[in-house]
Amino acid sequence: MALLMITSNGASAQSQQQSPVFKPEEIEALVAPIALYPDSVLSQILIASTYPLEIVHAARWVKDNPNIKGDAAVKAVQDQPWDVSVKSLVAFPQVLEPMNDKLDWTQKLGDAFLAQEKDVLAAVQRLRARAQQEGNLKSNKQQKVIVEPAPSGGQTTQVIRVEPADPQVIYIPAYNPSVVYGTWSYPPYPPYYWPPYPAYYPGAALASGFAWGIGIAAAAAIFSNADWNHGDVNINVNKAAKIDRNIDRSKFQNGKWQHNPRHRQGVAYRDNVSREKFAKNVPGAKARNDFRGRPSTSDRTALANRGGANNRPSRAPNAGPGSPRAGNAAIPNNRAGISNRPSTKGNLNEGRARNAGPASPRAGNAAIPNNRAGISNRPSAANTYGGRGRDNAFQGVGAGGASQRDFNRGRSSAQSSTFRPPSRPSSGGMRGGGGGRGGRR
Repeated sequence: MALLMITSNGASAQSQQQSPVFKPEEIEALVAPIALYPDSVLSQILIASTYPLEIVHAARWVKDNPNIKGDAAVKAVQDQPWDVSVKSLVAFPQVLEPMNDKLDWTQKLGDAFLAQEKDVLAAVQRLRARAQQEGNLKSNKQQKVIVEPAPSGGQTTQVIRVEPADPQVIYIPAYNPSVVYGTWSYPPYPPYYWPPYPAYYPGAALASGFAWGIGIAAAAAIFSNADWNHGDVNINVNKAAKIDRNIDRSKFQNGKWQHNPRHRQGVAYRDNVSREKFAKNVPGAKARNDFRGRPSTSDRTALANRGGANNRPSRAPNAGPGSPRAGNAAIPNNRAGISNRPSTKGNLNEGRARNAGPASPRAGNAAIPNNRAGISNRPSAANTYGGRGRDNAFQGVGAGGASQRDFNRGRSSAQSSTFRPPSRPSSGGMRGGGGGRGGRR
């Protein structure tokens, strides 16, 4: 009994104290390239990183509309189905483009923010303190750096806020984290970094590790701010509604940001706590897909519409009328075209079931009940979004490879069958149906 009590108590304690998904040094490496951004832009980047697939859509829109900038760009995307944070970033292409190019980083940043929001904001403050000590974070014509005492009981003794020097014009710095923070303290976790994009920082040299691009008139794009005292993000719903006319105000209780799983678009959540918290809030099949890290139905493009799925030539056109491999017409809920996939090495109609008799299990799928639809129509893993250059980004999106488990169904039973067609009583009529000479894989 005592042992049971100890086990029970231990399990209870384990469930109450979840291990953090990211270590503090990992989080610092993730936020290093953006920790010195203005508070408002920083908070909107953190929110938008939890919707990485929509970041891709927004980056494409910016690429297709290079002449629409700042507040005008934000107004132009009002009716797009993206989250308000993603819409706001079209005003800042120097932010949106690297988020799109570095999708692995973007998704990790969003995962960290979802799982450990307070830890992410605390890491930002630690890095700002280091940059200030190195003399690389101070007020100038682009920004105001405000130092305030931290509330008692906090993780730091001070809070460092960064605001635009002119609220109507926002500058986004480019900097080298290995320089501005001094010697990096965690060699196993080097800071993320990318050089400034020349299109947005023309002729920029990272003097003292910093470069300033052109100021952007994008006051209308700002709707949030970091609440350093409570370790979360505040939302101005009225400003957000001007960016997204279809915004759901009920999602922002007490002015605090809340993640909206609908904008996740099937991208898997990294940890069990996030899956439990967010994926189950999506109704129907989409919830099950998100919870299991599978692609949503809307993201499986044209799975059932690939050419010839149900019209591929039969592998056993000569099979007898009673053969379960003779065809698919009588198969309830049959997988589309499992037995009718075209050969990659010539005509598979000859060999696999060429000599199959009426009872041969290699002649068709007619005796296979409850076969799932479309198994051969799943998209190739090589065609999932992002390609080879995206590394681990979008884990769980479009990751289902085509199943081959049923490709050889009936092979073993065909080999063991003793049936011989009347016309060939001693010819070993199951040789073709059982794989035999013509049974190429």
